[in-house]
Amino acid sequence: MRGEKRKIVIGSRESVLAVTQTKLLLEYIRENCPEITAEILTMKTTGDRILGKRLEDIGGKGLFVKELDSALREGRTQLSVHSLKDMPMEMDEAIPILGFSRREDPRDVLVLPEGRGEPDPELPIGTSSLRRELQLRKLYPGRKVEMIRGNVPGRLKRLDNGEYGALVLAAAGLKRLGLSGRISRYFSYGEMLPAAGQGILAVQGRRDVDYRFLEGFFDKEARDAALAERAFVRALGGGCSSPTAAYAVCEGEKLALTGLYVNWNEETESLGRKPEGADTEYCCTGEIRGDRREAENLGRELAERLRGKAAER
Repeated sequence: MRGEKRKIVIGSRESVLAVTQTKLLLEYIRENCPEITAEILTMKTTGDRILGKRLEDIGGKGLFVKELDSALREGRTQLSVHSLKDMPMEMDEAIPILGFSRREDPRDVLVLPEGRGEPDPELPIGTSSLRRELQLRKLYPGRKVEMIRGNVPGRLKRLDNGEYGALVLAAAGLKRLGLSGRISRYFSYGEMLPAAGQGILAVQGRRDVDYRFLEGFFDKEARDAALAERAFVRALGGGCSSPTAAYAVCEGEKLALTGLYVNWNEETESLGRKPEGADTEYCCTGEIRGDRREAENLGRELAERLRGKAAER
């Protein structure tokens, strides 16, 4: 029928943060694409259902995208929005990442219970990430670090109820939720290197669909940073059990990438984590600079450098 609008359904996890992030794309479409009508379809993913274990122990980051990927393949949705750091490194070519949003603050932050100025030393620091745990042990030697999973409001409630002395969260999520006032301390990149893609939203779609109407939503600097960071992690076989980290910055036509590689031996890999007190000796960090157009090659090259550096120890 002439004049009928094209309908787009955007898949999202059902958490408050996921929906808030998906609304950024929804609002872009509504403001810039009058020929399209868009709506959000939320769903609970396997990763959202299983909260008592670390992701590394139950299948990795793919558990946050499984249901959304199925909806895309089946045509129930035409787009999905993800936190890029939650996406697996290997993607199905039939449902590729179409582009990346402008990056929000990629730093990790310390969050304290309301009314406190310092973490309670008798209570554990909460994090869901081995990457963060490993770096926390350097910053707070001797402090107990315990797992906490679930959505951001749920974690904050447990913090304020006295279960934890502090939490480590992503600044991006807190800022998008309007909760930047909860941030007690920003960690520098030297103190805590972020997860690859942290602060960037990935928009996923179907290979056989025309999505040119989204070009204005995508950000080229975020794209190049994401390509370098993900290539680094992918080259190390990471993303699941090994707590790699990567952060890239575009400087004009150049790109600077910093990476963290953890050289686990067979024994510690089988455990799924490092034994306490033996973390930092396995860490290798390094930096590489080069042409932005070679972002993925830079990521792979840095990975090889750090793998070689670790082998020399």
